[in-house]
Amino acid sequence: MKSHVSLEVQCPFCMKSFMCEEHKLHSFPSIKLNVMTPTQRGTIHLCSVYECFDHVSDIEIPDKTIVEFTCPHCNKELLVKEECKICGAPMVSLTLKTGGRVNICSRKGCSNHYVAFEDLNSELLSFYEKFKYGHNH
Repeated sequence: MKSHVSLEVQCPFCMKSFMCEEHKLHSFPSIKLNVMTPTQRGTIHLCSVYECFDHVSDIEIPDKTIVEFTCPHCNKELLVKEECKICGAPMVSLTLKTGGRVNICSRKGCSNHYVAFEDLNSELLSFYEKFKYGHNH
């Protein structure tokens, strides 16, 4: 049976949680963010399970569109200066509650994403303990 790691993320600016218990995807809380395309504004719920790209949005986002992501609490933009190594779009950075961050590509349809730890020893240990105790599903 495959294990699933549900990532708990928060805003890197106001530190408020992005986790949405009211809107679950695959039985896990979703990650709720504000989104903006060149023509629309709305909300998106991303699956919090690592390696799952499922999402639900209240606006239509055409494939290959670069989307601006903002915090639903403080409205700060989550794009970082780093470019996607696959498609060249800006990356979006979300802070992991266990430490470190998860970066995702801002272009709809691009699957580039990764987890990065700044203090590898302590953050990886915390991540492993969280996954090992109670998050094997």
